[in-house]
Amino acid sequence: MDFELTEQQVAIDEAVRRVCAGFDDAYWTECDENARFPEEYYRAMADGGWLGITMPESLGGAGLGVTEAAVMMQAVTSSGGGYSAASAIHINMFGPHSIVVHGTPGQRERWLPPLIRGDQKACFGVTEPDAGLDTTSLTTFASAPTRDTG
Repeated sequence: MDFELTEQQVAIDEAVRRVCAGFDDAYWTECDENARFPEEYYRAMADGGWLGITMPESLGGAGLGVTEAAVMMQAVTSSGGGYSAASAIHINMFGPHSIVVHGTPGQRERWLPPLIRGDQKACFGVTEPDAGLDTTSLTTFASAPTRDTG
């Protein structure tokens, strides 16, 4: 099996590293110390087209695959922002996948372009009355529906 990056993947890695290089340790420390979202970084990644790397081209994305997204995210996490940088953008790329696959054309048109452009942010929330955000303490579970045979 060949594990060498393709020319396109090398170009992705280099381009993402250039964007990330504009955000040094002082930037990330300031964001952390002030508990603020890295808006400038997020905007730079959106402006570079990186938030849409796995999204359909017809909606403004790059139409690339998970391997290219992994190359991108590896470059991001190798930067001074580390996981903070990755965390700021990864939900926008991977969270809406169910809309890409299962959404209606109208849903795709409504939800995906603003995420790709960086005009909106995706989010993911998990909570229960007795667990809060501690997902290891969740008690709710999904089960297959039962069928009434009576």
